[in-house]
Amino acid sequence: MEALTVDRLQFAFTATFHYLFPQLTMGLALLIIILKTLAVWKGREDCNRAAKFWASVFGISFVFGVVTGIPLEFQFGTNWARFSRQVGGVIGQTLAMEGVFAFFLESTFLGLFLYGEKRLGKMGHWWAAFLVFVGSWFSGFFIIATNAWMQHPVAYAVGPDGNIQLLSIWGLLLNPWILWQYIHNMSGAVVTASFAMAALGAFYLLSNRHIAQARIYVRLGVITGCICSLMMLFPSGHEQARMIARHQPASLAAMEALFDTTQGAPLMVIGQPNVPESKVDNPGYVPRLLSFLAYGDWTAEVKGLEAFSREQWPDNIPLLYYGYHLMVGLGTAFIAVMAGAGFLLWRDQLYESRWMMRILLLSFPLPFLANSAGWLTAELARQPWLVYGLVRTDSGYSHMVSGGNGLFTLIGFLGLYALLALLCIILIGQMIGHGPADSPEQVG
Repeated sequence: MEALTVDRLQFAFTATFHYLFPQLTMGLALLIIILKTLAVWKGREDCNRAAKFWASVFGISFVFGVVTGIPLEFQFGTNWARFSRQVGGVIGQTLAMEGVFAFFLESTFLGLFLYGEKRLGKMGHWWAAFLVFVGSWFSGFFIIATNAWMQHPVAYAVGPDGNIQLLSIWGLLLNPWILWQYIHNMSGAVVTASFAMAALGAFYLLSNRHIAQARIYVRLGVITGCICSLMMLFPSGHEQARMIARHQPASLAAMEALFDTTQGAPLMVIGQPNVPESKVDNPGYVPRLLSFLAYGDWTAEVKGLEAFSREQWPDNIPLLYYGYHLMVGLGTAFIAVMAGAGFLLWRDQLYESRWMMRILLLSFPLPFLANSAGWLTAELARQPWLVYGLVRTDSGYSHMVSGGNGLFTLIGFLGLYALLALLCIILIGQMIGHGPADSPEQVG
């Protein structure tokens, strides 16, 4: 295999596996602070106990996120050295801020939250939870700021040596691409945590264990999951699509497998992209909807792939198309599931509805899949660019690292991460088995 292909596969695998953990911790950070707020404001010890239980889950996920995130940083220097040298003056700023400010804030106050409740007191413990939340969401912001610059570069200048330098840190942090991408990403993280919390509550209710805690989990998971599932559709998903239509029109065409420029373009629902023949086999679509979603006009012209040179086409259109539609399809399903559960909650029938409990339990892994498909869509849509319009992917990898060396390390990561996944499952499984009522008291 070519070195470039191996490097891309290795980064894709390690990044996808790593993001299984931050999406859970970022979402749980919000849910935990909600539980702590209810505990302090309403004096509810059951919510306090729920917050401590999920903080333990947060802690395990945080550790595995750190362990799996370190190789990503190293790959910038080993597999993508030319890219790092060329754009390090820009992305190094946000990556450094993520590590120095957000990560240290999150990790420091996580320790205080887990082990310092008795010494901190109620309000001090609440502030520890709040600062964990702030650190976690700041961490997400700086990573999104880095990716947003790669999607839509701003506030830069190209030096005489070809390296790209940052002109304004505020220009970088206020990149218009960031807002909707950040809201969309963080909403997805909360959806993941909400489904995880609701699924565990459903498991306990179906098992007739820890009933009081289970009801808290299901109620909070359903309410936050319903709100954030809707936010992923509108406004964040809608506005993100409009940003892509405005700044990456070839990407939009590839995501929808739209080969011909069309006025009143349809939104593809099902079908298989046939790239050699420039068509979609067995299509099923909603007429004119793509034009309306992209430009707010049912008759607007949407450029097809034929309007762009082949060098500007994303290099794996079928995978991009399927990844995008998987994300959208699952997002739609999340709205249906959480809306149905929310209706039963409103009718005071949710906890006794065993069929809905089973749906919530079985839906647990789907947000992880949807978030992975979303990032797959974002990264494949940007191809063939590492930095859109500035740095091509085939010019950023390290020529000194052979395909064989890259494949060797990729196989090593596969084995190592399989062991880490098994260890994580065992630890979380033991915690679920003990349950919130039987978990050991945290020292303080």
